[in-house]
Amino acid sequence: MRNIRLLIAFDGTGYSGWQRQHHDVTIQGEIEDRLTRMTGESVSLHGAGRTDAGVHADGMVANFHTGGKISCPAFFQGLNSMLPPAIRILQVEEVRPDFHARFAASGKQYIYRLHTGAVLMPQQRHFFLHYPAAIDSQAVQACLTLLTGTHDFASFENTGSRDKGLTNGRGSTRTLFAADLKQPNDYEYFFSFTGDGFLRQMVRNLVGTLLEVGRGKRSVDSFGQVLLARDRTAAGPTAPAHGLTLKEVFY
Repeated sequence: MRNIRLLIAFDGTGYSGWQRQHHDVTIQGEIEDRLTRMTGESVSLHGAGRTDAGVHADGMVANFHTGGKISCPAFFQGLNSMLPPAIRILQVEEVRPDFHARFAASGKQYIYRLHTGAVLMPQQRHFFLHYPAAIDSQAVQACLTLLTGTHDFASFENTGSRDKGLTNGRGSTRTLFAADLKQPNDYEYFFSFTGDGFLRQMVRNLVGTLLEVGRGKRSVDSFGQVLLARDRTAAGPTAPAHGLTLKEVFY
């Protein structure tokens, strides 16, 4: 069996997330359907992780096995001709037999985009959270500095986060290599999180709580206490999905 690796970009608007579901349209389901048509095999696609409904990706990685002889360029052309415009295959390559997109990953980077102006341009509405308010970026950056390193992120973990079939012993402990806030112009803010793994809706929960700091509803010290509390009820709301993009998966 050949092992084929895909690099995938998608606009998650209108999709019920990455993971295939029986009755809803998902990114994984759409790609598996086209691969099954192309190969005549029942194809199982293994993604680097799961994304929620409405979340986007610039660099999702997935792999599948096939006994057929379709070339990588043919998969590239065929998939992009069959898939809807919201899903694009950026790269196809044959990899070693034991490569697994999820278990081989060493880290991921997520970007969350925020627009604080009075009006959000229509073409940005699916990719930015419209948040028309002044943000104390220095206070937010101070909180982001607290997040770097290895911590128990249970306060930012939603139910169903961990795969109970795994016994890696990490629990809700993860390492963030970098956490930053960039402001490319007066009204746009980009949160960036790079880490060795993320709990379910962890980035969205972090952003929701950080925005409370940015609005002065929480202090930097109280944010640090939320992190130490290891209690989801201590943190802020979950930020909407459409502002979030999986930027890159590292191997």
